[in-house]
Amino acid sequence: MAQDLATLPPFSLPDEHGKLRSVGDLAGPKGLVLYVYPKDDTPGCTVEAQDFRTLLPAFAEKGFTVAGLSKDSAASHCRFIEKFGLTFPLLTDADGAWLEAVGAYGEKNMYGKIVKGILRTTFVVDSAGTILRIYRNVKAAGHAERVLGEL
Repeated sequence: MAQDLATLPPFSLPDEHGKLRSVGDLAGPKGLVLYVYPKDDTPGCTVEAQDFRTLLPAFAEKGFTVAGLSKDSAASHCRFIEKFGLTFPLLTDADGAWLEAVGAYGEKNMYGKIVKGILRTTFVVDSAGTILRIYRNVKAAGHAERVLGEL
């Protein structure tokens, strides 16, 4: 079950340039912060992305890299990156299969209506993909700072 993950299922997902990426080639010396967000260029997702961008040097000092992941296309990711000056890769899981496997896609309550969609989740993993921490039901504002503070 996704809640009981000890390691991230392997993935090979395209980044904003279409290059296939995995934990191994994304992770810094100590690991990777992979944050899952619902949609490019929406208010909460923009706040979260800007916070991670601002704190990227502090994550690097701790030996961690950052990457974002959504179902958005590479073209959408490129526009989002350019518009907000993001300096880390954004991955695409177009069919949502990997997101579903890790429990980051499913039912959620949006304005009183139950819908299926991306569940804002962050995985902190070492370079081998061993999960060090999972954050579920994330609130965008202040999340990057919280993750950094707990590394």
